[in-house]
Amino acid sequence: MTPRIVVRPRADFDLDEQAEYIAQDSVAAARRFYDAVERAFERLAGMPGMGGSWESRDPKYADLRVWPVPGFGKHLIFYRPTADGVEIVRILHSARDIDSILTLK
Repeated sequence: MTPRIVVRPRADFDLDEQAEYIAQDSVAAARRFYDAVERAFERLAGMPGMGGSWESRDPKYADLRVWPVPGFGKHLIFYRPTADGVEIVRILHSARDIDSILTLK
């Protein structure tokens, strides 16, 4: 059975937002970013324990894990392992105030 990948709407928005930003300098780099994220999702779904635990002040993120986008290491995928794959929660640049972003309602 193929592992399941659930991308939350906010993560999908994050992906498009970051790709648009990258595309301002290089459309080819933005395409590579999309490809790298897709490959990372597939890899994480197959091996959900790969990423490190993300420590957050908010208990609703206690099980959140993080993995850098290969080739775009400052872009981080925040996800949860599920029984049959992964749930992608957010995709954020490491320069942002991640704790504040993740605790927003």
